[in-house]
Amino acid sequence: MQDNLEEKDMIRINKKKVLMAALILLLTGILIGQGLVQAKPDTYEDLKAFTQALELVKRNYVENPDNRELIQGAIRGMISSLDPHSSYMNERSFKEMSMDIKGEFQGVGIQIGIKNQQLTIIAPIEDTPGFRAGLAAGDKIMKINEEWTKDMTIEQAVDKMRGPKNTQVRLLIYREGWEKPKDFKITRDVIKVQSVKSEMLDNEIGYVKLIQFQGQTAEELEKALKTLETKGMKKLVLDLRNDPGGLLDASVDVSGKFLPKDKLVVYLQGRQKNDRKDFLTTSPDAPREYPMIILVNTGSASASEIVAGALQDSKRALIMGTQTFGKGSVQTVFPLEGGAGIRLTTAKYYTPSGRSIQNVGITPDIEVKLPTIKEAKEGNGDSMHVVVREKDLDRHLKNETVKEEKKKDKEKEKSTPSGDDEFVMEVTPKDKKEDIQIQKAIEILKRSVKAEDVFKDLPVSAKTEKTEKEK
Repeated sequence: MQDNLEEKDMIRINKKKVLMAALILLLTGILIGQGLVQAKPDTYEDLKAFTQALELVKRNYVENPDNRELIQGAIRGMISSLDPHSSYMNERSFKEMSMDIKGEFQGVGIQIGIKNQQLTIIAPIEDTPGFRAGLAAGDKIMKINEEWTKDMTIEQAVDKMRGPKNTQVRLLIYREGWEKPKDFKITRDVIKVQSVKSEMLDNEIGYVKLIQFQGQTAEELEKALKTLETKGMKKLVLDLRNDPGGLLDASVDVSGKFLPKDKLVVYLQGRQKNDRKDFLTTSPDAPREYPMIILVNTGSASASEIVAGALQDSKRALIMGTQTFGKGSVQTVFPLEGGAGIRLTTAKYYTPSGRSIQNVGITPDIEVKLPTIKEAKEGNGDSMHVVVREKDLDRHLKNETVKEEKKKDKEKEKSTPSGDDEFVMEVTPKDKKEDIQIQKAIEILKRSVKAEDVFKDLPVSAKTEKTEKEK
């Protein structure tokens, strides 16, 4: 899952719906799921064009094409044209999805994305083959084995880099400042992604880092909180920085650790107005009520933004850091005939107050910026994350609630240099004493006795804005 940035999206597996892979090119309709949906008149012409193209390829292509590969390619192209989070999964990728949800897969151990039309490493995962080999955020992957990555999709790259434990994959890497690309031979391994890390920052302040939202995250978080509480924790820093998200249910359960039962965490809205679905907290246990600060940055996405948005709307926690990624869409996974599957964007999600964070993200209550660099350095022990947001991705969905922002974004785009000049990375220091966001959180928490005390440091403008929203 870490090899593919898009595979961190919220995944809800709908086992009741089955989408057939075979394209039944009949003029009477298109077969979808287990029912027949009548095609519109203009669809007939599109199908005729498709069948014509298919026949032209089969008759005239220089080599005899494989029909199955042609159909799979057509499906892949269709899905990839929708938005950056909808994707086609071949048989192996679909089988590995269940491992991803558990936080385990076999591969190299890197997050990847496409920046300036080039396959780029977003971040290596600690203690993985990719991390130990010296791969760094911002590295450009020129070749995988003997195949150039130009025009290669993320899904195709992930499929080529994953493989059985103890097998090798070769990556040709170019890094800014190098005279020429370097060859890396990496032995694949089982990558187990730890969901929760925790420690005490001082006698009363605990620290919990959520790596990603998996099936066991809420349970692991409960254990971590209890352990810290036995050590005297009375205040909490919840670190969601660079957490790309994961399971929707996990984000609701995590929020339930700090909110009362039956509290709205998030709601989903599909294409139709009556497609709304609310997600409420379900834990019968009393919520924690100690002072709490949540750290976020550009790498906080999806489920991370759900938690931050829910606790911000309810005034349960102070949000500190920088603007989050802005992924406000939900993906549903459908199996296809033959073992493959598709991940399809089926809804947008909204915070309890009705905010859509699509393309916008969560605005922190107090902004504290991380240092940025334009070039990864070898031997740098700090954590680096490429500054890329949802609005930077091709074909991203629009946010219907922030029309004015579009104008501002367009004006900003005109004044912003294009190409590699935009390529920067946020640096999160490994040493928490050098981490300005953690240190600012500690400073505020030391002055806080009750949960509401953390809001005393809010700028006057932010307090006024919150009051107006309440009215």
